[in-house]
Amino acid sequence: MEVGRVVLEIEGLRKRYGGTVALDGCTFAVAPKRLVGLLGPNGAGKTTLMRCLLGLVVPDGGEIRWSGEPLDGDRGRRFGYMPEERGLYPSMRVAEQVRYFAMLSGLSSAAAARATTDVLQRIGAADLAERRLEELSHGNQQRIQLAVALVHDPEILVLDEPFAGLDPLGVDQFGALLLDLAADGTTVLFSSHQLDLVQHLCQDIVTIHRGRVVLAGELEELQRATAYRRVTVVFAAPASTGWADDLDGITVERADDRHAQLRLDAGSDPDDVLQAARTAGSVLRFDYEPPSLEELFREAVGR
Repeated sequence: MEVGRVVLEIEGLRKRYGGTVALDGCTFAVAPKRLVGLLGPNGAGKTTLMRCLLGLVVPDGGEIRWSGEPLDGDRGRRFGYMPEERGLYPSMRVAEQVRYFAMLSGLSSAAAARATTDVLQRIGAADLAERRLEELSHGNQQRIQLAVALVHDPEILVLDEPFAGLDPLGVDQFGALLLDLAADGTTVLFSSHQLDLVQHLCQDIVTIHRGRVVLAGELEELQRATAYRRVTVVFAAPASTGWADDLDGITVERADDRHAQLRLDAGSDPDDVLQAARTAGSVLRFDYEPPSLEELFREAVGR
């Protein structure tokens, strides 16, 4: 990550609850205007980290810096937070609810009213302003929860499992909304167990395991740095098998007469694989790709 492009730095963060180590020297940096996926198995320390960022938990050691300076007590104005467990009032009308949370964030009544109108317009929910929360679909309730996190115009959003419970259409809509926010200048840090979704949306990832960062950086760079690639071959009709068994630097992971998944070591030529596949049958599809985020995650956590 380039010097001068860091807005948030976590350095050596430590937190222990009795005999349980939640954070064990956690270190990473976040650049502005990026979507950052926060990953890790259950119990890895993600929730403790988010609570430290928001000032809800005091770390035992380490430092959190904002633009190069220690993060001060004004962090509430910089951060917007959307918890996994939603904290809105079902019978309250949307605009009234968002305005109430804006005032809790320190805005005056008049400023809160203006901010509420602006944020509902920004997330495409202006038509829901007079509806009660309990009348809305789960996806629209997620939008209002996001409006509450955004209404005081934070510089960074911290979202805990924001896609939980959404159907595929809701995931697409909410994901597009987060991409728009990042493009407009908001840094978004969100935790998720949906690795395919993180791979689709995020430029950067941070993976925590047992309180330590085990993998962090720009996703494309992390994939590029791996020493192997994946090849998937799909034949148009049943083909002869065993065609890849004698290729150097190739490991056949799965294969039948219609499909093959291969692992290519560094230096292996995909053209050799394609030529061999064509001797076995008519190739319908040939994919040559770096390892997926799920593979990177499993390797990092396994180490």
